[in-house]
Amino acid sequence: MSKILVVEDSQMQLEMIANLLRNNQFEIAIASNGVEAIAQTELLHPDLVIMDVIMPKMNGYELCRRLRDNPVTWNINIIICSAKTTKADRYWGLRQGANAYLAKPFAPEDLLDTVRELLEK
Repeated sequence: MSKILVVEDSQMQLEMIANLLRNNQFEIAIASNGVEAIAQTELLHPDLVIMDVIMPKMNGYELCRRLRDNPVTWNINIIICSAKTTKADRYWGLRQGANAYLAKPFAPEDLLDTVRELLEK
C-alpha cells in the first residue's frame, strides 16, 4: 500500500483529499503546514506528497524546494493542489520541483489519475 502525505491547512480540503485517497486504498498521513510536512516526510518516507501552496509557516513552493534539496526526501513524488491557477503559478510550482500541479477545484478522478500515474513510475 502506497503512503501519501497530504499537506493542507484547510480542514475541509484535508478531509476531502484524505478520504478520497483512503477510499482508494492508500495509506494517509497528514500535516497542516510545511514545517510539519518536513518532519513527517523524514519520519515516514511517503511515496508521494500532495500539498497546497498557501499555508502558514512555510508555503508550498518553499516546502517543495526543501524536499528536493534534502538527501532523505529528494526523490519523493510531489503534487501541488492549489487555488493559485495562473500559468505562472503552475510554471513556478513545477520549477520548484513538483511532479504535477492541479488547480483547485479539481475533479476527484483527476487527482486519483495523477496519483496513480506518479506512483507507477
